[in-house]
Amino acid sequence: MSAPVWITATPPTPNGDLHVGHIAGPYVAGDVLSRFLRAEALDVLYTTGLDDHQSYVQVRGLKDGGKPAEDVADGYGDSVVRTWRAASVSFDRIVRPRWDAGYEQSVQAFLRRLWDGGHIRAKVTDLPYCEPCERWLYEAYVVGGCPHCGAASNGNACEPCGRPNDCGDLVDPRCVVCETPAQLRPCERLFFPLAPYAQRLADFWDDVRMPPHLRSLCERMLADGLPDIAVSHPADWGVPVPVPGFEDQRVYVWFEMAPGYLFQTAASDGDPEAGRPVQFFGFDNGYFHAVLFPALFLADGSPERLPAGFEVNEFYQLEGKKFSTSRRHAIWADEALELAGSDVLRYHVCADRPQGRQTSFDLPALERSRRRLHEQWNGWLDRLFADVRDECAGAVPLEEPSGEGWELLRGRLLRIVAELREAYGPAGFDPRRAIALLDETVACVTDFAHVHAHERERPAGRPAHRAALAAQLAVAAALAAWAAPALPEGSARLAAVLGLAADRPVTAQSLAVPRTTGRLAAHEGPVFGG
Repeated sequence: MSAPVWITATPPTPNGDLHVGHIAGPYVAGDVLSRFLRAEALDVLYTTGLDDHQSYVQVRGLKDGGKPAEDVADGYGDSVVRTWRAASVSFDRIVRPRWDAGYEQSVQAFLRRLWDGGHIRAKVTDLPYCEPCERWLYEAYVVGGCPHCGAASNGNACEPCGRPNDCGDLVDPRCVVCETPAQLRPCERLFFPLAPYAQRLADFWDDVRMPPHLRSLCERMLADGLPDIAVSHPADWGVPVPVPGFEDQRVYVWFEMAPGYLFQTAASDGDPEAGRPVQFFGFDNGYFHAVLFPALFLADGSPERLPAGFEVNEFYQLEGKKFSTSRRHAIWADEALELAGSDVLRYHVCADRPQGRQTSFDLPALERSRRRLHEQWNGWLDRLFADVRDECAGAVPLEEPSGEGWELLRGRLLRIVAELREAYGPAGFDPRRAIALLDETVACVTDFAHVHAHERERPAGRPAHRAALAAQLAVAAALAAWAAPALPEGSARLAAVLGLAADRPVTAQSLAVPRTTGRLAAHEGPVFGG
């Protein structure tokens, strides 16, 4: 039995609700690929987790009046899972680090193997410290100028340029909690040197599928010399370090995520259930996925865990600035879902996906997407179903599609589905293109419907009119399959009206008159966006 296709979406930090930027990034996109492959009868494992141990969780609790980090992680974690479900994002596994038995032990065992193998070493470096808070500052606790690009950056990694820092090399670091300028003090931590893996990483980058922006980041880091990465911090939140002398420190959460990914796919006996994954994440997480994690897997002697492909989204902006949970600059996904519904939001974020470029969200644009589905997609379907009721008493016409107009439409649709398969598939994955092709499908059949509506005005045109209705029902059957990876709820409703299965593959064979039932099923309300 072959291993399933493994798809991962980077775990979100439960320091707030999911926002539309999250939905537009890894989660809906990974779900689209997962649904497409499942319809191909492939075994798929779509996994994620929650990034409970991020310092951003603890900082959120402090900013919310001293709320315990456990309550922050659990409360927002529950909200995140609910939002995924409301957006029809269907994961096979969601790892919750604080709840899942064996998780902490698996992370500690991973770190201990690397320590025992000499891949991790102790080193003293300067680390920012806040005297008023009596706290070492790292990651979410510290902000300063990025030593690489100069932009404002938190500790350990810079969102704008994607490169790591060591906290102590930030320009003018200060405490996020009290805004006091930080002092630099020597601190002994555990470090993972990346330099010994430079050539093997370069070989991996030559092999893996990734966009040029991420490849540029990797090659620039390699050219500048790969740094040592701190894998522990003096803290009280997270997985305790299992190395003698460092028990009061916690595992750096981005180190934790590497064995965390392995935990997502481990069977009950601990053996992996899947091979090399396709990973979905934002560019700001690019260094971790393309440099740090692969080096850790190589150090652990697990080259078979190296990803097969990276699907990377750029920043999705709101009012000219990046969506941000920690800064509360966001349109929350649950609000957008309540306003527009799953179909509309998925349609919009796929069509506007920040793939290869930054894009920007606003509510008027979401409303335009809602109107497009309502007026164009549902408008055509409503007219079709009404015509079938009037002409055939709701029954599927016995006539088969025929004529020059049908052959022209069918030829166009066959070309569309070939491109659609490419846009949905791993090698050419492009949700923006998929939505454009679905819109083109609806536009083509709408034109066909208007042209052939005049058949019923001819004295002998009723059979031709019924054949044209049969042709449109064939396109509706195709749309129920072809749109399902992107818009699963509306596609399932359309399939039910036509008496078809909801999980048919995106193929030319789906373009066929639905003969499985003699009559269209009753349906109230809009098909897409209801």
